[in-house]
Amino acid sequence: MRSSSGRNSSGNNGGSRGGNSGGRGGNGGGRGGNSGGRGDYRGSGNSRDDRQGGRPKNPRPEERRYDVGPGGTHEGPKSGRGSSARGGAKGGPKQGQGTGRGRWVPATSREYEARAEERNRERYAGKKDVKLPKTFPGAEQEGERLQKILARAGYGSRRACEELIEQARVEVNGEIVLEQGKRVDPEKDEVKVDGLTVATQSYQFFSLNKPAGVVSTMEDNEGRQCLGDYVTNRETRLFHVGRLDTETEGVILLTNHGELAHRLTHPKYGVKKVYLAHIVGPIPRDLGKQLKDGIQLDDGYAKADHFRVVEQTGKNYLVEVTLHEGRKHIVRRMLAEAGFPVDKLVRVAFGPITLGDQKSGWLRRLSNTEVGMLMKEVDL
Repeated sequence: MRSSSGRNSSGNNGGSRGGNSGGRGGNGGGRGGNSGGRGDYRGSGNSRDDRQGGRPKNPRPEERRYDVGPGGTHEGPKSGRGSSARGGAKGGPKQGQGTGRGRWVPATSREYEARAEERNRERYAGKKDVKLPKTFPGAEQEGERLQKILARAGYGSRRACEELIEQARVEVNGEIVLEQGKRVDPEKDEVKVDGLTVATQSYQFFSLNKPAGVVSTMEDNEGRQCLGDYVTNRETRLFHVGRLDTETEGVILLTNHGELAHRLTHPKYGVKKVYLAHIVGPIPRDLGKQLKDGIQLDDGYAKADHFRVVEQTGKNYLVEVTLHEGRKHIVRRMLAEAGFPVDKLVRVAFGPITLGDQKSGWLRRLSNTEVGMLMKEVDL
């Protein structure tokens, strides 16, 4: 039986459980020892943290660092707002720029950067420019790469043009090129593929099958249909090579290559033109001989280079006349002087350019091979 003194000692000496030294928090007999109270045992000498040998622990709220700007300390916030008052996320003037966690670098003003740039200019003002090495041998040379020029001239892609070079089919200024990447000046160097000159400039070459009734001029003040009507949508100004009578049909060349056009029409180079003429016979056997020997015209003798009968249907004859002269109405006048007026005349070839199956009124661009043959005809 418990004595009443025990109850009294628990109530009088120490008071209740919340007393200063009694109950569980008594002077020597409670769980808390001398610390008095259940909530203060962590700070005692035999606490759990001390028994674990100094294990790192998270800082208590009162030990955390709030100040990250200039003058920040580990003592806690001075005003309760942390870094917001010194340029934090919620406002305030910014004192510097952060470059990483835990580091702070002061911001540089534009005036400071301008002074630094001025000092660098003064430092290197008297020094010579450093020449950097070229990225590949021959980069300092002028001109364009050979395969690029060939590709632009229409010989295929750059890879296809490189294959032409590998096959030793390309020559520059008379020498066969075997190395890739050779640089060429399009205005000075002569480039040939398979012996034919390449038009390295931005020249254009066309062949028109001129219909009857079209005037051989680029413009006509009387409003008649002319050659210019067939090339109105071209950005480059073209001009015709030679002329054809208004009633004569057939091949007429258009280009912007002035030197080529001049040589093609010059008697020195003797570029041949082939005509088909429809006449009414019968014709003598020696008509071809008469034309080759020469026919006396008002402006002198005119000779044909070649003559042959292509087709005969009764009294209708289709004859072919080849000559290298370019005087006005020369074929019509020669046959008329021989006694056979021409009913219809068609030019079927101008040098190496033939009419083929090109329809009347059609304009076609000459191929690179045709352009090369034209230039070879006049030593270009």
